Amino acid sequence: MAYSEYIADRIHQILHEKRANFYAKKMMGGLCFMVDDKMCCGIHYDKKKETDLLMARIGELAYEKAIDREGCHPMDFTGRPMKGYVFVTADGFDLDEDLEYWIQLCLDFNPLAKRSKKRK
Repeated sequence: MAYSEYIADRIHQILHEKRANFYAKKMMGGLCFMVDDKMCCGIHYDKKKETDLLMARIGELAYEKAIDREGCHPMDFTGRPMKGYVFVTADGFDLDEDLEYWIQLCLDFNPLAKRSKKRK
């Protein structure tokens, strides 16, 4: 099963409302939203847990507070937690205000985030 189009549409709507300079890019078996050409957030379907996960790039400072929120877990896509990234299960972003919270954390961190090196 692929990621949820409904959740992707919700993220798209919030980014559009916040007037972010973004585009969507399929990667890692999900959909990533790039803001100013930097990975910002995305949706990923976890085959083991059979659920959609919100991927949020929030930075290390916000991570310390956010990790205690409902549904928030370290992002361990490769088996090793990635610094400044979290996965959020559906119970942590089901409500619109919760999803907006996570997207805003991502947008707040985005100007500080480094761009990945372009492959040739």
